[in-house]
Amino acid sequence: MSIKNNKKILVTGGAGFIGSNIVEELLKLENEVIILDDFFTGKSENIPPNNENLKIIKGDIRDYGLIKDIINDVDLVIHTAARNVIVSTKDPRNDFEVNIGGTLNILLAAMDSNVQKVVYSSSASVYGNSKQLLESEDDPTFPLAPYGVSKLAGENYCMVFYETYGLQTSALRYFNVYGPKQSPENPYSGVISKFFSNALNDSPPQIHGDGRQTRDFTFIDDVVEATLLAAESPKGNGEVFNVATGIETNINELADKIIELCGKEGKIKPVHIDRRDIDNVRRRCANIEKIRRKLRWEPQYSLDAGLKATLKWFQEKSVNKGR
Repeated sequence: MSIKNNKKILVTGGAGFIGSNIVEELLKLENEVIILDDFFTGKSENIPPNNENLKIIKGDIRDYGLIKDIINDVDLVIHTAARNVIVSTKDPRNDFEVNIGGTLNILLAAMDSNVQKVVYSSSASVYGNSKQLLESEDDPTFPLAPYGVSKLAGENYCMVFYETYGLQTSALRYFNVYGPKQSPENPYSGVISKFFSNALNDSPPQIHGDGRQTRDFTFIDDVVEATLLAAESPKGNGEVFNVATGIETNINELADKIIELCGKEGKIKPVHIDRRDIDNVRRRCANIEKIRRKLRWEPQYSLDAGLKATLKWFQEKSVNKGR
């Protein structure tokens, strides 16, 4: 399936950070796009304005009737809508209803329509504290929070619908995505957006714990490309893929890089605060050989390049606010 020239595509959670960047690329490829979002965390400012190929529906993926009506003549569904980790931890029932029940609604409706494929946004959270440093898709999973449990359940439903009902599905485990449109105001926003916001406002970045923990930071443009490749390629059918860089980054080093990029060396220093109650994973890094081999995808952005692009977005946003 080629994702360009008048495909009709539903993006759930399309007003969110990842979803809205996917929407932007789909519109550039001249597709007709429908956004379904309840705007619980999504923002209207993330959505490209005044585009005749874009339709926005405010609604809830728990509403099966609504999903069925929308999905009827859609070619592809990219399912990014979910409750985040903090909301999921505070209210596990809501997490279950949205992240698991909502995903089941999408799959059931897609099965009874003309949808050619469903691409599901999963998360590295399914691994929890993996016993392997380079986390591979075949490794055991140890979710540490309701969010990880529900994301894993969504993956499993996607695989079951592929194997049992023949619905084409792919699931992507995103690792620590960052870049333009990620809001630092979100309590579970990525650490990079928070560090940039602090540094640009002459406030010290706050590091949870000793800062020696590592993460595998993935730039949003690479995530969008991987998602669309998974949607297009039949080699992605019935598969789960890590989407990451395969490179560990120490949080202390990350803070220093951002302070330097913002020109604030000698003016501010990171401060250490209590470690997080959630996501207490010491080291995180992905094995990305499977997606390289099957989809011919690999990240194009180094951390330095991605940070520079993110800084540029923050600076342009600040200029536009002042107008």
